[in-house]
Amino acid sequence: MTERIKCVVTGLGMVCALGNNVEECFRNALDSVSGIKRAKRVVTEGCYSDLAAEINDDLNDEFDKNIDRTSCLALKAGKEALLDAGLSCEKTDPRLSVVMGSCIGGVISGEKLYSGTLDEEECKNAINEMPIGAVGTHMARLCNAGGAAVTVANACAAGTIAISYACDLIREGKADVAIVGGADSFASVPYAGFLALRALDPKGCSPFNRSEGITLGEGAGVLVIESAEHAEKRGAKVYCEVLGSGISGDAFDITAPRPDGQGQIYAIKTALKNSRLTPIDISYVNAHGTGTEKNDSAEKLSLRTVFSENDDLKVSSTKAATGHCLGAAGALEAVFCIKMLNENVILPTLGFEKEEDGVSSGMDFVANKPQKKRLEYVMNNSFAFGGNNASIIFGRRGDVLRAEKKEKAVISGLGIVLPSAKDKEEYIEYWNSGKSEEETVLRTALNAEDFVKAGIKPSFCRKMDTLSKLQTLSGAGALADGKLAITEENAFDVGIIVGTGDGALGTGAEFQKIIKEKGNAGGSAFKFPNTVYNAAGGYFSIFAGIKGYNATVTGGAQAGLCSIAYATETVRSGKVKAAVCSGADENGENITELYERRGWLTKEITPPYNSGKGFVLSDGCVSLLIESEEEAKKRGAETYCTVLGYGFGNKSVENDRLKGSEEGLATAINNALEDAKITPCGVGAIIGFACGDEETDATERAAINKIFRADVPIIAIKKRTGEGRAATAALACAHAAMLLNGKVKNGGCVYKADGTSYETEFSVKGKAVLVISYAYGGSYCAILLGKNEEEE
Repeated sequence: MTERIKCVVTGLGMVCALGNNVEECFRNALDSVSGIKRAKRVVTEGCYSDLAAEINDDLNDEFDKNIDRTSCLALKAGKEALLDAGLSCEKTDPRLSVVMGSCIGGVISGEKLYSGTLDEEECKNAINEMPIGAVGTHMARLCNAGGAAVTVANACAAGTIAISYACDLIREGKADVAIVGGADSFASVPYAGFLALRALDPKGCSPFNRSEGITLGEGAGVLVIESAEHAEKRGAKVYCEVLGSGISGDAFDITAPRPDGQGQIYAIKTALKNSRLTPIDISYVNAHGTGTEKNDSAEKLSLRTVFSENDDLKVSSTKAATGHCLGAAGALEAVFCIKMLNENVILPTLGFEKEEDGVSSGMDFVANKPQKKRLEYVMNNSFAFGGNNASIIFGRRGDVLRAEKKEKAVISGLGIVLPSAKDKEEYIEYWNSGKSEEETVLRTALNAEDFVKAGIKPSFCRKMDTLSKLQTLSGAGALADGKLAITEENAFDVGIIVGTGDGALGTGAEFQKIIKEKGNAGGSAFKFPNTVYNAAGGYFSIFAGIKGYNATVTGGAQAGLCSIAYATETVRSGKVKAAVCSGADENGENITELYERRGWLTKEITPPYNSGKGFVLSDGCVSLLIESEEEAKKRGAETYCTVLGYGFGNKSVENDRLKGSEEGLATAINNALEDAKITPCGVGAIIGFACGDEETDATERAAINKIFRADVPIIAIKKRTGEGRAATAALACAHAAMLLNGKVKNGGCVYKADGTSYETEFSVKGKAVLVISYAYGGSYCAILLGKNEEEE
């Protein structure tokens, strides 16, 4: 049996170099206007290219000056989209979620921080604004989201993947409405980075024509997406349906696309398959079309291969008008696609000296001037650093089906890399010994032997930053523990979902310090690729050869659980047969410095629930191999447990606080219970996020006391591991799996909901284990794990 699920677009918002709203941008694009001009927002002295597509608006007149420019762009487009959709968002709505995308997030706040011109309070605010997850946090506050509040960080594919994921949440019943899109600013970091890579075109980008380089832009695109039923009930106007999408990884290079277009072709074909369409049905493709020779050549090959029998296909790239807006690109182009679909017109590819040159290799690139055409289905493609590929289809009507039978997701492998343990067995020994770390700042020490043991070549390690090393080592451990070998035959059947709280902030800080000293012309081509959050997942995919669904999510410590929830859904829905999902965060000197300046670190170790101030800062990466139970049985895999259900919740508070947000945690827990179809009495233990900080611990206890009995055991693993952010959130799931599997003892570090120690032994036999995590700003994720049925 199948069910037809419609996701419809009811609101649009946009800001970019072409204008400050959707209509202004679209009309200028129709008039073949380019927003590319001499850059004003960055220092271009000594640089071979000084062009950019910057917006013509002073955002400080509209928003709090303390909010980072990228978040301001997102909020500006978000306000327009909400108004267009007729949503007032006056109170918290647990059925409304936010999924935003970004590549660089708050790097301008980072520039201000490292300029040395800010006072103490301004420094604290800048640190709050730097992580990419802040974009989603601000948007959640704008629209009073009570569901998921996450940010996708897959570089230039972020906006498109965000739209795809938001539709998954709606189709799987996790939300009725999603505010979704992408945002990025023009800033010194990407400018200096692409200069260092010699990837900028000094004359302005000319996709599918000269193809001599990109031109950076900035902006934001936001869509309001709803279930058709919800939109119909409130009488909303509908622009179109969001149909199928396809997401893949190249497993080839951290910056360059595969020349044969294999990953792109897979993403495009998957989008068609999931939309129940053929290549002949597509009227128009908004190409990624960056203007670099390698990207344009690979994309042309991909399009020729898939659409070889579609003689009427039109293709264009709008980046010659808007510039390449990085994580905002896919969302901006989605808005353009929807406007084109509604007005039966195709925006041009600018930059062709002769219009007849816009027809090459059997494709019409719509040179310089728009073309009228009746459109039924349009496709938008986004490709990114890290080898990420995303394709999505919009249509006037659709026929997207969801199978009633859902795959059961099981955990079959664990990879643990922490300061206290380099693998699963070391962690079990460490935990069962009852030991605790005695330092207030913890860092994982990696050496050459660790990588050689995992089969990772030293030459490959030299390319990676610390976060990527942690991810690759941990991911390799999960595959080895699950005894899953990646081959050419199953490479697209396996996915990677990475969750990270701070991502590449450490490497980003290094890069910013370099260009502060040497100027924008002195950026490091070696370090720049590692400033994107999805580099870690990209390196791991290259090492392992995994080419399936690939996404990176961020948004505080909860990102470690969000990745597991995300991976669970990709397996349940059959997008992949298995996925390596991870929580990863590093703690290099730059990260420690940020947390110290913010005042979040403890001066002395305090146990949970003891009214301490701050926490022990740690790091690491924990990966779980999640696969369908059916596939695990086919290959004879031993499994730890089943993922019973998951849930999200949000109650917006200030983005450096948790106090007052316990309602969000309660919502996440109740949603997970509902998904798992169990009651609070069916939970045998909780692995919480108490870390010794009074505000954090009190928020956790307040929510738990609302739902559970007073004597429910709460295991506070951070008492022994420190606060590793996303890594510790994922570790909590791994620990729960091992607790259910009998690998770790359940004694020690156990408390009651009133904060007192749990003195007696307890058993989780026949019951589930709940895992919870948080993000500053009031966002939460909860996951329920249980024993496999045959083991009960």
